Amino acid sequence: MGLFKAAKDAIGGTLADQWKEAIRCDDMSNNVLMVKKTTPNGVISNKSTIIVAPGQCAVIFDNGKVIDATAEEGFYQFDSSTSPSFFAGDFGKTFKEMWERFTYNGATAKQQAVFFFNTKEILDNKFGTPAPIPFQDWSHPIPNQMTNTLTPMRVEIKCFGKYTFKISNPAVFMQEIAGTADRYTKEQIVEQMRAEVIAVFQNLINELGSERHKVPVLEMPSQTDEIRTMMDEMVFDEQVRRRGISIVCFAVESVTLDEESEAKIDNYEFSSNAHLQQGRLVDAYAEAVQKAAENKSGSINGFMGIGMMNMATNGMTSGAANGPWQNAQNSQMDLSKQNIENAPKTTEEQMKVAMVGKVEDTEWTCECGSKNNGKFCGNCGKAKPTQDKKQCPNCKAMSDKNAKFCGECGTKLD
Repeated sequence: MGLFKAAKDAIGGTLADQWKEAIRCDDMSNNVLMVKKTTPNGVISNKSTIIVAPGQCAVIFDNGKVIDATAEEGFYQFDSSTSPSFFAGDFGKTFKEMWERFTYNGATAKQQAVFFFNTKEILDNKFGTPAPIPFQDWSHPIPNQMTNTLTPMRVEIKCFGKYTFKISNPAVFMQEIAGTADRYTKEQIVEQMRAEVIAVFQNLINELGSERHKVPVLEMPSQTDEIRTMMDEMVFDEQVRRRGISIVCFAVESVTLDEESEAKIDNYEFSSNAHLQQGRLVDAYAEAVQKAAENKSGSINGFMGIGMMNMATNGMTSGAANGPWQNAQNSQMDLSKQNIENAPKTTEEQMKVAMVGKVEDTEWTCECGSKNNGKFCGNCGKAKPTQDKKQCPNCKAMSDKNAKFCGECGTKLD
């Protein structure tokens, strides 16, 4: 018993009048996966015609065995005297294995029937993660100053999207899922499919967030082609394929973060902006130090202005000091100090006065009679007397610290 394809001119000619029955399936919508068709008496008469529409696969059963099948559209005549022809196209090998091995798992069918399978792509199947799942986001790396490396930020995400699938192996689908039901629809498997697709997606999430791919968390909706390639290479949808079904398209439509993850990213962005702003201020700070040092006439005023800028810099970045860039900020502040210390100096004492921000409070009188606060006389340039000398209040001459009278004029020393 088998099928042979009827010639085009036979459809409307004399041969058409000899056809006893015409078996077809006109209701293979996006929701219908398999339909069983037979005659009122359960027997397919010899010379009956079987009409296969585009996107359909017809399998002929007789007493629990596959006797022929075809996935090519057209008109076929059933001949009980011929051997199976297997006009299968892409499913040729599959149909041959069905014919040789398929036995309804030991059950026996009591009638002949034609099972029509929908081999078109089944559209509009939705999926969504019921709970947030962890993801390593390399678009927000955290610097580790101890190891001088970057680690991804751990976030929790929810994803929603759609996928499409098709029956890739009618024999396996019938044996594992549909059996010999009169009608099998998408609703009967969609919940199981959704659970399996979510499991597939969680494995994909782990791979997308790995160091190999480093896909930014908010760019996942644009990774449709990469996701499909990964499914094929790593067979993430193996459990789905075991049912004779293959996933054709997998599209992530939206990615949302939980509240804690949103707060992490907001803090990261704020710290990053503060870090960038401080870097600019440090560069300006070092440049100002350089210019102030080169300005011999106004170096003190220049350094006073730098001190005010330093206070402003500290004030602007103090709020971000607890962020992930704290160590980097401290390093840059150390760099700014080094720039000041290494800046060219004019008068060494002016530099010290500008950086310390204060002058000596002890007043002393030089031998020339001038009163001074620094270490050198502003009139004659003589150095301030050291602590192991005494100065005569009368003639201003210097005497040993243990002397009781001035060696020049004899005045008693305090």
